[in-house]
Amino acid sequence: MREGSAIHRVAVLALDPVVAFDVAIATQVFGHERHGRYEVTLCALDAGSVTTTTPGFGITVAAGLEAVTTADTVIVPGFGRGPAPQAALDALRTAHRGGARIASICIGAFALAQAGLLDGRRATTHWAHAADLAREHPAVRVDPAVLYVDEGDVLTSAGLAAGLDLCLYMLGLDHGQSAAIHRARRMVTALHRAGGQAQYTIAARTETSERLGPVTEWALANLHRHITVADLARQAMQSTRTLRRAFVAEFGTSPHAWLTAARLRKACTLLETGELTVEQIARHSGLGSAANLRLHFRRAYATTPLAYRATFQGPRT
Repeated sequence: MREGSAIHRVAVLALDPVVAFDVAIATQVFGHERHGRYEVTLCALDAGSVTTTTPGFGITVAAGLEAVTTADTVIVPGFGRGPAPQAALDALRTAHRGGARIASICIGAFALAQAGLLDGRRATTHWAHAADLAREHPAVRVDPAVLYVDEGDVLTSAGLAAGLDLCLYMLGLDHGQSAAIHRARRMVTALHRAGGQAQYTIAARTETSERLGPVTEWALANLHRHITVADLARQAMQSTRTLRRAFVAEFGTSPHAWLTAARLRKACTLLETGELTVEQIARHSGLGSAANLRLHFRRAYATTPLAYRATFQGPRT
C-alpha cells in the first residue's frame, strides 16, 4: 500500500481489445474480497468504452492511466496481440518505479515485456504464445510449463484460468492463506491446481514431419514395442548420428527424447478416453511399468496420471 493509505489500490489496465474473461478474474477476486481491503479500478488509456476480443461484447472503464501510476498493484489482462500503446507502457514503468506490484494475465505478459519489466526475469504466458514471447523478447526467461511465476514485484500467469490461480496467490500473499481459501470457496474453485500448463499443451505438439514422416509414423504405430534409437535409424536407413542430426534440425530434440514424448502423448490419449488401468496404459504406450509412467509424468507435466485423468475425464462415479 502506498504511504498513508489503509486501502490497497488495484488498477486493472484494459488494453483495447482486452480479453473480457481476464478482466473479470481480476475484478472478481479483488473487487469482492470480503473485508474491503482493496479498491479496484478498471482503467484504460482514457475513461470510456473499450472493445474486447469477444465479438459484440464491450466494457466501460471508469478511469484513464492516472489509475495505473497511483496504484499499489497493476494487473494487465490479455489483449489483442501487437504493440501496446506507448502511453500505457510509460505508465507501467512509472508505476513500477514508484513501488507498485505489476502482474499480467495470459498474453498481458507481452505488455510487461514491451515495457522492459520482464528483462532478465523468469516469466510465463499462455503456452500457445510462449515461443513468440521468447522470440520477440530474448532477454526474458520464458517458462511455458507453469501456471504462474512470482518474481517479487513482477508476476506473470499462463492462459486465462491461470489468471485466477495468480490472483488468489497474490491475495494469499497480502492477507494470508485463510483469506485466499475463503475467496476460493466463495468462487467455487480450487486454491491450487495440480501440475502446470504443460499438461494442456500435449495435443498441440507436432507429431511428424515430411522429411521424417516414414520413420516417425512407423514409431507411432509401434509404441507398444521396445524401440531403440538404433531401430529408428534402421527404419530411416541412416546412421544413428545422421538420424540424431535430422531430429534435432526438425524437432529441436533428440530421437530418444522425441520417442519418450510420443509415448507420453499416447499415454495421455488413453487416460483421456479409455478405462485402462495405469499399468495397462504403461504397457500400451511402451513405458513399461506404472512406476515408470508416473516418473515420466511427474517430470513432464508436474502431475500424476490419475490426476491428469480426473482433469480431462472428470471424477469417477
